[in-house]
Amino acid sequence: MSDFFSYATATELQAYVYRLIDPRNGETFYVGKGRGNRVFQHAIEAKIYDGMNTDIMAPKLELIREIQREGHAVQYVIHRHGMDDETAFHVEAALIDAYPALHNAVRGHHASVYGVATVKEILQRYDLPMLTLDHGHKLLAITINKLLGRRDPQVIFDLVRYCWPLSRGRVKTVEYVLAVDRGVVVGAFKPLSWAPARASDFPDIAGLVDEPHRLAFQGEVAPPEIWNIYVGQHGKRVNPLELPPARQACRYVNC
Repeated sequence: MSDFFSYATATELQAYVYRLIDPRNGETFYVGKGRGNRVFQHAIEAKIYDGMNTDIMAPKLELIREIQREGHAVQYVIHRHGMDDETAFHVEAALIDAYPALHNAVRGHHASVYGVATVKEILQRYDLPMLTLDHGHKLLAITINKLLGRRDPQVIFDLVRYCWPLSRGRVKTVEYVLAVDRGVVVGAFKPLSWAPARASDFPDIAGLVDEPHRLAFQGEVAPPEIWNIYVGQHGKRVNPLELPPARQACRYVNC
């Protein structure tokens, strides 16, 4: 059986959500949404780039190449099919939430607002004041997806300052960086300098690895008057009409 869908099969599948599984341990390491033969493209890309410089290779492709080099093949599961694109995006997002150790570079569709949350978090979130973005500041809103409900200011700062796929030219215009956790602004920071992400520049954060193709910033907590505007006492809820949910973790405002 070849890793290829015929036109007739692809037509029947429509939009689908799939999982990639490591055959050595049976663990799902990637969840995606696609049409046609998208599910097979990751393994094809890994073979194409095999032997090339891997300094900026995605962890997903690195794992696939490891599987291939050991003589195995990635296993595929079509988790749901026969959907339109919008429905498939929501199924993908829910499945990404269900597998916390995935190699997905970004969270699922609208996950920053509608993603997994406890009932307590839901109740707290919708009682918060709404964020407004009409103050004229040049902002960079960054969704941090590893907070796991913690609201420790240092944890938030460490997560938001390292490291992101940003344009060095554009990011220099940013006045303040907002940390967003599941639709709530939980921190505001003033970047003082941006540079390629190197662990040695952040000795106070454990477990980092160099990612020089991404940027990180040195900075400080925003002044109290700025913090009160964007965070307040317990955080401020993002208005989806002002800052629509997106798959990208980083979004500019007024830049």
